[in-house]
Formats: sequence, C-alpha cells, structure tokens
Amino acid sequence: MGKTVALFATCINDVMYPETCVATVALLERLGCEVAFPVEQTCCGQIFTNTGYHAEALGAVRAYAEAFSPYDFVVGPSGSCVASVRDQHPLLAAETGDARLMEAVASVVARTYELTEFLIDVLGLEDVGAYFPHTVTFHPTCHAVRMAKVGDRPARLLAQVRGLTLVPLEGADQCCGFGGTFSVKNDALSAALVADKASEVMRTGAEYLVNVDNACLMNIGGRLHREGGAQGGGCTIRTIHLAEILACTEGDGGRWGL
Repeated sequence: MGKTVALFATCINDVMYPETCVATVALLERLGCEVAFPVEQTCCGQIFTNTGYHAEALGAVRAYAEAFSPYDFVVGPSGSCVASVRDQHPLLAAETGDARLMEAVASVVARTYELTEFLIDVLGLEDVGAYFPHTVTFHPTCHAVRMAKVGDRPARLLAQVRGLTLVPLEGADQCCGFGGTFSVKNDALSAALVADKASEVMRTGAEYLVNVDNACLMNIGGRLHREGGAQGGGCTIRTIHLAEILACTEGDGGRWGL
C-alpha cells in the first residue's frame, strides 16, 4: 500500500476490549498495511461533548489532531468514536475561532475512517480472507449508522466470510439503549430498550452477536448474561466485534482470539 495507517484504538477498546485492537492490527497487516499506534492518543472527548462540556472536550480535540497528524490514514474500530471525531471535532474547533486548530482538525478528520469504510472504500476489499464457522446475528449500532454512515458495509464484509451463517435480527434498527451518558441519565428507558434488544437477539438462536461498537456490545452482552441467569441457565450467545471475526482465517481454524 505504501502508506501508514494509524490505529485509533478508542478508550473503551484500549481499556476493556484490547483484543479488538489487536485483531484490527492483525487484519490490516495481513492485508498489506503498515500500521502504527501513536501512544499520544487519548479519548476522542465524546462523553464531554455529549454532556455539554465543550470547553473540557477541547483538550481531547487538540490531542487527537496532534497525535494523528503525521499519518496517511487513521482507522478506528468504532463507528461511535469515528462519528464523534467527524461531527464534533470540527464543531468544537470552530467554537474557539482558532483558524490553525480548525485547519488541523479538518485535515485529520478527512483522513479518519471507521474500519469497514477503510476496508471497502480505501482498500477496495469485501472479501478479506476471513473464515468463521459460526452462526452470527448483527446489530447495526445507532452512531455507526446515523452518524458515521457506514451503511451496509459491515453486512457486505460478513457476507464474504467463509463458514459464517448470518441470521436476521428482528428490530435490528432499534437502539440498544446504551448511548453513553444516556444510559446513566435515563436509566429506566435504557433498561427497557436493552431488554427488548436482548430478547430479539436470544430469539435468533445465534452463537454470536456482532457489531462495530464494543460499547453497545457491552450493554447488550450484560443484559444477555442477566437474562440467562434469570431463566435458570447461562445465555450461550457471545458478543464479538466485527474486527475479531475478520481477523480469523482458515489457517487458525476460525478461532483467532477466541
């Protein structure tokens, strides 16, 4: 490829789901990319911005622009955080009136991609050589669809995974109720939404629930675990990030990182 791809790990992946970051790097390197991990990267600032603390989020905006400015592409395995960078960073930079900051932010934002976008739009690939002999169902997360606008890219990538059976999820377009601070400030509504989502997931009978945002997988996975306990048996449906499926190959038996 001849150009360097910087991994935008995101906070939740770095702290709670490092296997997703490792899978993303393994996948990109297998596809011929030179991958770097800028250690200066921090939070994208979405939690501050969503809660109305714009001034407090500016440090994260500046840090992002500085950390990723040297790289040709920035790739993040999170539709939500990539959406935050695209939609919120230019807004926050503009509020400062700092022309240099606005220019720096615009430059890096233009090179920032959600993982499935990068695979299809930049690398031109739908078949990445993945093998995952399991039954899965897919939940399209709100931010990935409505803000990052990943469209049908995740589904197109899943369709090319050898051995994989994709089971439709009823009400797939409905929110899981997480929404970051929404789940704290509107806990009753959040709990009702995720209860509905978990019920539909369990009805599929799939082995795995997959999406492109680990925050939503954490929310739904927690409810699946509680539902299984309430019914007197453990829920057998596991959650998995799309990057981890795409990193699997037939050579490792489709069990990479599992």
